[in-house]
This record gives sequence, C-alpha cells and structure tokens, in this order.
Amino acid sequence: MKKILQHIDHTMPSLVSDLQTLIRQPSVSAKNEGIEQCARLVANMLKKSGIKSEILRLRGVAPLVYGEIKSKKNPNKAILFYNHYDVQPAEPFDLWDDPPFSGVVKGNKIFGRGSTDDKGELITRIKAVEAFLQQTGDVPCNVKFVIEGEEEIGSAHIEQYLKKYQKKFACDGVIWEFGYVDAKNRPIIGLGMKGLLYVELTAKESIRDAHSSLAVIIKNPAWRLVDALKTLRDSSGKILIKDWYKEVTPFSKSDLELLSKEPFDESGFKSEYRISEFVNNKKGIGVKKALAGDPTCNIAGMISGYTLQGAKTVLPSSAMVKIDFRLVPKMDPKKQMARLRSHLKKHGFSDIQIKMYHGEAASRTDPVSPFVENVKAAAKSSFGSYIVNVSNAGTGPMHSFASVLKAPCISIGSTYMFARIHSPNEFARIDLLKKTTKCMCHILDKF
Repeated sequence: MKKILQHIDHTMPSLVSDLQTLIRQPSVSAKNEGIEQCARLVANMLKKSGIKSEILRLRGVAPLVYGEIKSKKNPNKAILFYNHYDVQPAEPFDLWDDPPFSGVVKGNKIFGRGSTDDKGELITRIKAVEAFLQQTGDVPCNVKFVIEGEEEIGSAHIEQYLKKYQKKFACDGVIWEFGYVDAKNRPIIGLGMKGLLYVELTAKESIRDAHSSLAVIIKNPAWRLVDALKTLRDSSGKILIKDWYKEVTPFSKSDLELLSKEPFDESGFKSEYRISEFVNNKKGIGVKKALAGDPTCNIAGMISGYTLQGAKTVLPSSAMVKIDFRLVPKMDPKKQMARLRSHLKKHGFSDIQIKMYHGEAASRTDPVSPFVENVKAAAKSSFGSYIVNVSNAGTGPMHSFASVLKAPCISIGSTYMFARIHSPNEFARIDLLKKTTKCMCHILDKF
C-alpha cells in the first residue's frame, strides 16, 4: 500500500488536471446541456486510467457510463462505485467570482459547477483504481463503476438501468457518490439517505393578470395557495396531513447510540448560515435526530404576479409553488402522494392542480454490517478519525441500489460540508481530494 499511496502524492497534478477537464464540460441535466458529450468524456477518462468502459442506454434517457476492471487475485468479490456526471444549473451567473465552468484553481481549492458534486468525488474513485493498476497491474477485488446522468433531476430512470443490467452490476458493496467532511476535517460515514416526494401545486383564477384594484371582486390565486399551504405544516415543522407519519418507526438502539456519539457543531453551523436558532428551537440530540430521521415539508420555490424590481400593482391570474417532502424509511412516496391529494380535497382545495415530479424511498444500511467496519478502518487510515452518521439529511437513489442489487450502500467522500454545492462558487478542496483518493485505496485493499 505504501507505494500506491506515494503514487497518489506524486500524481495529484494529474488528478487536478482531469477534474478541471470534467468541470469545463458543462453537463446540466435540467437543461439537457452537454449530457452526451460529458458521458463520452467520462467513458474515455475511465479507459485512459485502464478501466474498461462502455456507454449504456435506455430510449430517451441520459446515457449511463459503466466501467469495470476484473481482479486477477480476487475475482469472486466486487465493489461498485456509484457516481453521476450531471450537475446543477449554474445560475445565477452574476454571483460567481469566476465563470462556473472554468475550473479555476486558487490555493487549495478548485472552483466550478460540479467541482465537488459530483465530478470531484468521481475523480477520486477513478484515480484510486488507476493507482493500483499502475503500481501492481491488478486491483484487490473486482471494481465496477455506475455513473449516471440524471441524479440532479431525481434519478428517475436509475432503477430501470439497475433492473435491466442487474447481473452486470452485481456486487457485494456500494460506495455512494459522495460523503461529507466536517469543519474539523473528519469524514462523515453515511449509512443511509432520506427519501423524497417532489410536487408542484398550481392555483388558477382568471384568464390573465388584472389591475390590483379588482382584488375586491376577483379572487387572488396566490392567497388561495397560501391558504392551502398553511394546512400542510405548523410552525414547529410538524406535517399536518393525516397518517403522514403512520409507517415511521423509531430509531433502533444502535441508531441512537450512533447519534449520541455523533458530534455536531451547532454554533459553527449557525455561524456559516448566519441564523440565530434552528426550527422549533431544536438543540443537542434533537438536532441530530431531526437531520437523520425527521420527515420535512419544504417550500422550494414560489412564483406569482410581479417579482421584478420596483412596484407593479397587479392581481395575478395564477400562482405556483414547488414543495419537497423528505421521507424516512417505510414511507412510500406513492402512498404519501395519495395522502397529500386526499388532504387537499378534504380541506376544500380540490381546485388546486397537483403535479408529481418524482418520488424516492429512503434507505439505511445496518450499522453492524462488516462493510461498515471496512469503511471505518479505511477512514481511520486516511483521515485519522471519522464520524458515523445514521442517515444523511439529503436524498439519492440509495433505496434502488439496496433493493435491486441486495448490497449495502455507504457514503464517504471529499465533500467539505461548506463547499457551496448547488450554489455559486462551488469548490472542492484539493487536500480532501487527496485524502479521499487514498481512502478509496484503503477501502479496496481491505475489501
């Protein structure tokens, strides 16, 4: 292992250069911008590193890049790296200090959309395998890459890919596409992800916007939507939809033990976001339990009437709101959607149109899985310490991988928790990219 780790030290300029190449290729799935080009770029990057690659396709769907390298000495065990090559839209452009797809390096940071989420993470996995191949001509076990192009728009077709290529993707463990590193440089080993139900509600009244003086006789759809929203959630964050929490199960004893040990810098977090208190004034273990196991009802965006600079007295003809509900294990997105429809109808809002964008179930890996011990040991070797997290607060298609491939999924990576992912001036820290690449080497070696 010593030679392999030294190899990574010596080849960091190559890692940085390859990451810059990936950043400079826009791949915005929300706008279908550069998706095909980036898929080909990733496939070629795998081949350049000595990894056999191919592009898999479903009709009308973003291509999936598959990579595989078979082990000569241990061909009966396989680890799978799941990543994605698509990125979030870069807007608003004027808030970036440098062009969002420039890959500018400033000191210890690489800036650009996708620098962390998820091209930076992907490059650490590729470079770990490349290090083994260049130093030993082999890998410690079979290694597979599943790199999709729709993660940032909900991974709507990943389960179709998994089912179609189930035999090809078969593995004994999955390393997830990212992993947070806290403010004290400790990697957070995530054992799960929340699910998601993403919907759009629309209220319409007249055929066109009207003069606001007519608000005494024409109903305002924005107020209609506000009235509906007030029935969904109270000020403490509790969701008021009937039976919303029906299937939710309490944390297990082992989960609670992990939560009690997990550090969380409340003051540092508040300082980063410049907030004075958490929802419902949560503190201590309550904050950690909420992040790992509380469902949410979040307004992601609202549009109605005039929103540009200055005043315009207008009565809007329609109003729209986008809502994301985070789900926890045992909550079925389709069942929750039916409950939302029933709730609105029961409260007299059957006129409000509902559009479901996508739903995703939650997933958790058993803390006592041998794979967890493997990853913990690797994190200890690379970072010196680590934190085990019952579940990430965010969402990804982990449930699809766990249910179709029947393999434990664990997230660990290089994503600094304040790296501005999904925001202007997203960056990756070069020192964390190096440590994570070495961590991937240790995971492969111990696996």
